[in-house]
Amino acid sequence: MRWLCCLLLASPAVATAQSAGPKLLHFDLAALPATRDSFVFLVQGAERGWAVWQYEIRSLEVSQQVLYTAASELRPVEAERLRVVLDRVTGAPLASFHHLDFFSPATDTVMLEHDLTVQAQEITGRRRVGTKRGGVTIIPVRRPFPAGTVLAAYELYASAVTNAQPGDSLAVRAYNEFGDSLVTISFVAEPPTTVTVAAGRFDVLPLRSGRFRLYTTRDAPRRVVKGTWLDAPFSFELVHSGPVVPAPE
Repeated sequence: MRWLCCLLLASPAVATAQSAGPKLLHFDLAALPATRDSFVFLVQGAERGWAVWQYEIRSLEVSQQVLYTAASELRPVEAERLRVVLDRVTGAPLASFHHLDFFSPATDTVMLEHDLTVQAQEITGRRRVGTKRGGVTIIPVRRPFPAGTVLAAYELYASAVTNAQPGDSLAVRAYNEFGDSLVTISFVAEPPTTVTVAAGRFDVLPLRSGRFRLYTTRDAPRRVVKGTWLDAPFSFELVHSGPVVPAPE
């Protein structure tokens, strides 16, 4: 979710964690189950949208991939579609497609899109920007992508974290697709707790970055079950988990 990435990348927790010498974040994509998770967006307790995150496992001749697809609508602000391909063994990003439509009359930008591929420690592709006047600007992308870099999609990796203990500060180098830059994502693991959402009751480890907190399950199956914005009346919650609907090639 673009707004979630922006919160994390602009977070003062990043600078704090860096000065404190955070642990390097480790994650295991093999811990993520093949699942299709549905969420509801809540603003001041009222439903204002939805999201669907899907993790699909694809077996190739000599490797496995995780295909993460997401779609969401936050009324009356924006709608988005996301498709990310990752190496399931190494966690390395292989490709990313992200499309957003904006509905706010306050902005001149009505569409953002990127279509990127990672190969040989380089990320390439293009970014498209559409405006109310009907024009579309195409921006070529070609940047170094050092080994160990992830994509700036916090919700994608949060439930796959394997080395977070309560009180830990963790960080990882990430590529910000919309800013076309290398950044640091960091967060703090808070004390374990239990939360109840529409999908049930879960034992979770909260992961906080600045103004946002995600609640991830502590045991298999690993998944995000809730997110809260700490200084605004916004949250999202897991409503249902179901079988994967195979995405088109």
